[in-house]
Amino acid sequence: MAGHRQSKKFRYIAWTAAGAAVVAGAGVAATASMAATTWPAQKTFTGRAFDTCTAPSLSAMKAWHTGFYGAAAVYVGGKNRGCGQPNLTASWVKSVSSLGWKLIPIYVGAQPPCQSGANPEKLTAATAASLGAADAADAVAKASALGMKAGSPVYLDMEAYDSTNKACNDAVLTYVRAFDKALHAKTYRAGYYGFTSSSAKAVATASDKTDLPGNLWYALYDKQNTTTADWPWGATQFTGHSRAHQYMVNSKETHGGVTLTVDRDAWDAPVAVTG
Repeated sequence: MAGHRQSKKFRYIAWTAAGAAVVAGAGVAATASMAATTWPAQKTFTGRAFDTCTAPSLSAMKAWHTGFYGAAAVYVGGKNRGCGQPNLTASWVKSVSSLGWKLIPIYVGAQPPCQSGANPEKLTAATAASLGAADAADAVAKASALGMKAGSPVYLDMEAYDSTNKACNDAVLTYVRAFDKALHAKTYRAGYYGFTSSSAKAVATASDKTDLPGNLWYALYDKQNTTTADWPWGATQFTGHSRAHQYMVNSKETHGGVTLTVDRDAWDAPVAVTG
């Protein structure tokens, strides 16, 4: 499995342990704290996306713009981000956006206290709220510096953990709420990447939805390019262009003569506002 979010070793440990349209307001209603804010129109992409550890070169993005994929996820920051990003600059964002690519910002923030493996940043019950707010401020600064404007989503990456551990899960949700609340204060949309068996499940099944993300990107490696047929939770949850599905990992593919190893995603959710 690819080490797209953290180190390759850590992802092995964590997993074993545990086209486009513009619409207004989709994915927003689930978050009560956003109600009083006037929001920019959501930029939504519906189609096939990919994510890979290091943002590809501009020449690779030009070659890959064949119509098979329409969006690419990029790791904008976070102390647990696993790869360097020599290509990911404001100029790159502007250039690939002008080609027609839609971009999906990911932030690899603090990870759960009960998660296996070592990370540069782990949250605790005592630090969850302050870390969430600080990481969100950093995420907004990083996204903004790349030319991803207000109204863009930031997808917080939470890797697998034992969500049946109540103390650990409560700390994670405290962190996520603080992160999302701080994003909303800067008029950025809250998204979340996690696993259907743990981190995504914790958000989707939480009884209190206050300040939880309105857009859910779930990892379920069933090779189904869909956000509906295999959706594990209630049909009324995360509707209105608020779902994404990572359905395949380590797919070695060649498009336009350029070969990359990527993860595949079915996308029907917000993407960055770059225009």
